[in-house]
Amino acid sequence: MKQSNKKTFEVGENESIDSCLDRIRKEGYMPIKRIEKPIFKEVIQDGKSVYEPISRKILFETKKIE
Repeated sequence: MKQSNKKTFEVGENESIDSCLDRIRKEGYMPIKRIEKPIFKEVIQDGKSVYEPISRKILFETKKIE
């Protein structure tokens, strides 16, 4: 079976970006794109729903090193 050339890695909650990049390299991949997705929390203020950012999710799209 042929292994996929692309893979997505997520930075863990208690993991630094550098340690995630080390993990990517150890698995034989190279990052090609960084994606940050905000995580929101719904808060009711004056009877209206307001969404406040509380965190972010960092993803790396990678490509297999040949």
